[in-house]
Amino acid sequence: MRVLAIIPAFNEERSLPAVVDGLRRAAPGVDLCVVDDGSTDGTAAVAGALGVTVLSLSVNLGIGGAVQAGYRWARDRGYDVAVQVDGDGQHDARFLLPLVEEVSSGRADLVVGSRFAGPRVEGAFRSTWGRRLGIRYLAAMLRLRCGARVTDPTSGFRAAGRRAIELFARAYPPDYPEPESIAVAARAGLRVTEIPVRMSERLHGESSIDLSRSLYYLVKVSIALVLLPTREPSGEEAA
Repeated sequence: MRVLAIIPAFNEERSLPAVVDGLRRAAPGVDLCVVDDGSTDGTAAVAGALGVTVLSLSVNLGIGGAVQAGYRWARDRGYDVAVQVDGDGQHDARFLLPLVEEVSSGRADLVVGSRFAGPRVEGAFRSTWGRRLGIRYLAAMLRLRCGARVTDPTSGFRAAGRRAIELFARAYPPDYPEPESIAVAARAGLRVTEIPVRMSERLHGESSIDLSRSLYYLVKVSIALVLLPTREPSGEEAA
């Protein structure tokens, strides 16, 4: 199987060398594609020097636009599986192949790496209690709206098979896309599962999601899930 790791990156020049090295050690047969989301630092140059494919966006589109660019690259080049890996170093590359296995075995079209599935790993990063509460709320919303049972819907560590790649290349939520993309996949009839993974604190910098953004995140995603149709419209309905 041809597997592509999509690495969205915005001003991650300091983190990328460790991220790429970890992926090459853990999954040497996987192709790497860094999507430089309009960075103002040397992200694109660092990625190019590392010898990976670099997609440079002329403006900052946000995580949704950057990830969709990676999915379009994967679709157009016939990849069987695309794995999303954050460029800040939070995702443990050793779990990439188990994510791929969940898809290649036929058990899932989209598999999410969850910090909360399975027993707690000592020393693993779990985020603040407030964020965990918000994550539980979003997980409940997803179960209610589309029947998807995922304990970590905000996780950006996930693998998509061909059906999901095709779907996300056509349409992908632009703003805070992780929970919404699960709903989009579920309503399109794709099989969505999760497996336990380990995550760490980001290698450099701080998260851009503060308290006010977290509240906006919850409200925005909640509205999107309420308004999202429960199933993919047929050709006649779409017409």
